[in-house]
Amino acid sequence: MKKLFILLVITLPLISFSQSKKITLTEAINIAQKKSPEYKRNLNRNQANYWRFRNYKAGFLPQFRLNATLPAYSNRIIRQTNDAGQDIFVNQNQLVIEGGLSVSQSIPYTGGTLSVFSNLERVELFGLADNIQYSVVPLSLSYFQESLLFNPFKWDKKIEPLIYEESKREFVENMERISVNTARRYFELLKAQMQLKIAEVNLLNQDTLYQIAKGRFKMGKIAENELLQMELTLLNSKNNVTTNTVELKRTSQNLARYLELDTEDIELDIPEELPLFDVSIEKALSEAQSNRKAIIEFRRQRLEAEKEVAFQKGNNRLQLGVRANFGVSQNGEDFNDLFSSYNKQQNVSVTLGIPLFDWGVSKSRRKMAEADLSLTENNIKQDKQEFEQEIYLHVLNWSSQRDFLFTAQKAKEVATKRYDISKKRYVLGKIDILNLNVALEQRDRAVLQYLNSLEDFWRDYYVLRQLTLYDFIKDEKIEVEDIIFD
Repeated sequence: MKKLFILLVITLPLISFSQSKKITLTEAINIAQKKSPEYKRNLNRNQANYWRFRNYKAGFLPQFRLNATLPAYSNRIIRQTNDAGQDIFVNQNQLVIEGGLSVSQSIPYTGGTLSVFSNLERVELFGLADNIQYSVVPLSLSYFQESLLFNPFKWDKKIEPLIYEESKREFVENMERISVNTARRYFELLKAQMQLKIAEVNLLNQDTLYQIAKGRFKMGKIAENELLQMELTLLNSKNNVTTNTVELKRTSQNLARYLELDTEDIELDIPEELPLFDVSIEKALSEAQSNRKAIIEFRRQRLEAEKEVAFQKGNNRLQLGVRANFGVSQNGEDFNDLFSSYNKQQNVSVTLGIPLFDWGVSKSRRKMAEADLSLTENNIKQDKQEFEQEIYLHVLNWSSQRDFLFTAQKAKEVATKRYDISKKRYVLGKIDILNLNVALEQRDRAVLQYLNSLEDFWRDYYVLRQLTLYDFIKDEKIEVEDIIFD
């Protein structure tokens, strides 16, 4: 009866397991790259960077703007200065309607902004002397540049495209990072499933061996100590089944939620070995330097530091700006007379600022910017070395992973065969329980070591893809489809 209960405990989960969702490692990665929380965060970051670049590009296009006051009514006492220079208080009761159209254009070659403006205003006065006044500015052309010695547009044209290109490469890198994280969760569940199966088979075997040991004890063929050792092994096997059942539940939840599956009953396929291919350090470094975002990031960081130095040099010693305007205007009580002749509107102003004595503030700012540039260059140099070293070491590690996997697989086969032989020898009474337990522990350890080696093999493969953004099996650069945001 007890054997029947144990058999039901083992077979019922297997019946449920056979009805579970089957999935391979490749399928899991494909799902994760479309549904996982990491993909959604990656997509949101890419979307923000896309619209940032669109905003930058739009900043160099003509900007049209309509301004209108429809209407503005006021009835109040205000203070005015008359022709004699005296302040008087008068009643203001008026209705103002105003509308204007402007077009502005950034000039990247100079760093200024050119604007064209037109405006029409109607003012109606109420009270003792009702009248209507009109004012029109048919055309007003103006140019403004804050600094003649520093052009921010020139630097933005260098930096902003790099930021956008960096974000696109980061998107591809994050997609490969999703592959690495999916593989980790996949193998966590695969190992939990395999360990539970091993624990269940061990429980059945230990129960059978325990029943045999009890018969031998009654016949006086073994000592009570060996029977107790066998019973202890059986109890430990029961505990292992319980522990591995909980671990299976945890890992299946992690993978199912990460992939947003509608079930936690997942049957995983043991991935096969990858096709044989060689990865040279020179090839890996070359592809990484061509594809990774880090190379773009280094250039962007240096340009940002150089931009700050140029800004401090251009504005700390001498501040020079210009504002110019040319246009025509007219005003009067008759609307039809506004467009017959015009009054000129012209003004040009140049602003100049020279710090005579600022206690070294300007110099310190310039020196700080230069020091930051030097620090950035040193950091970039060190980051490049670490970048190359990471790829160098990983390629060496990857080259040995297949050998490790082959050795682990062979060790698993040997340990399994040894345990099968030891179990038969124990049944025949040729070895004691201690030798059998040693064979069992070595077999279980060899199986787990094989799964760990298989996980390292696949994880390192996807890490290699992430570090180089290159598919060495297909011998092509890793790319993703362009995402269009409406």
